[in-house]
Amino acid sequence: MKQFLYGILDIISGAHEYFLSLNDAYETNFTDKDLHFIIIGAIGMLLVLIVHPIFTILAKTNHVLTITWIYVFTLILLLTFAIEIGQGFSHSGTMDFADIVFGIWGFMLMFLVFALIRGIILGIVHLIQDRFDR
Repeated sequence: MKQFLYGILDIISGAHEYFLSLNDAYETNFTDKDLHFIIIGAIGMLLVLIVHPIFTILAKTNHVLTITWIYVFTLILLLTFAIEIGQGFSHSGTMDFADIVFGIWGFMLMFLVFALIRGIILGIVHLIQDRFDR
């Protein structure tokens, strides 16, 4: 897990150094905070431009539960990484990538059970409504 996190930190650090070198090469004199503002803002807007059309299609085709799953899955990813990183820094547990994987699989399995039960209930309700509409 530590190697994985250090690998991510190396990628982020490399990108940070690259943008700082561009800043120096073009003598734009942006501060580190200015660069964070611009780059994170641009990444966020790129994600909006990708995600918004997908969510719009899902909402129009009555797939709101899929949107909910994507949102909660993202939060679960962040939460599990935060817990493991917190354990690594505080030494309150073992920082382990397998814990992240098992936590995510737990959510996915429980969501699958929820979706199946919901589907069965909605199917029964739909059948009952069709019977009474005749």
